[in-house]
Amino acid sequence: MNTGNVRLIVGDITLATEDAIINAANETLLGGGGVDGALHRAAGPALLADCRELAAVDGVRCPTGEARITGSGELASRYVIHAVGPRYGHDPEPASLLRNAYQNSFELALANGCTSVAVPAISCGIFGYPLNEAAEVALKTSAGEKFRDLSITFYLFSQAVYDSWAAVHTALFDQPA
Repeated sequence: MNTGNVRLIVGDITLATEDAIINAANETLLGGGGVDGALHRAAGPALLADCRELAAVDGVRCPTGEARITGSGELASRYVIHAVGPRYGHDPEPASLLRNAYQNSFELALANGCTSVAVPAISCGIFGYPLNEAAEVALKTSAGEKFRDLSITFYLFSQAVYDSWAAVHTALFDQPA
């Protein structure tokens, strides 16, 4: 597994300058709390307008485990990639859905010419995914060989989240994050 392309930081993802910012979204893609709400507020109304243009089926613009791409409004990145992670304890097979959310996001970034992405801890807020379990899924997925040319920076929202993810990184790859 490649880990040279993965970096962990404590930071505000709304200030990210990578080619794309991955949004921990809900299925409607119309804003919400946490990362999703912060990105929508920072991006301005253009992000919501772009999201509204995506086709919806019964209000769902992006099913759990999938990803969609839009413009970024007033954010410094070129794109926002909206990934919907699982609700822990509610959605079946949460590890598979979380892995798919990250994988589909990274594939979408590469397909759109991105060389760098800013990534949050998907599903670790209100969706209740345990930090260590989420970190293992996210880090193993990002270290996959097909993503070796994509610079992946995890913007973790607190020192406690960073410490948890860094410990998992060290355990998985036998090297500090």
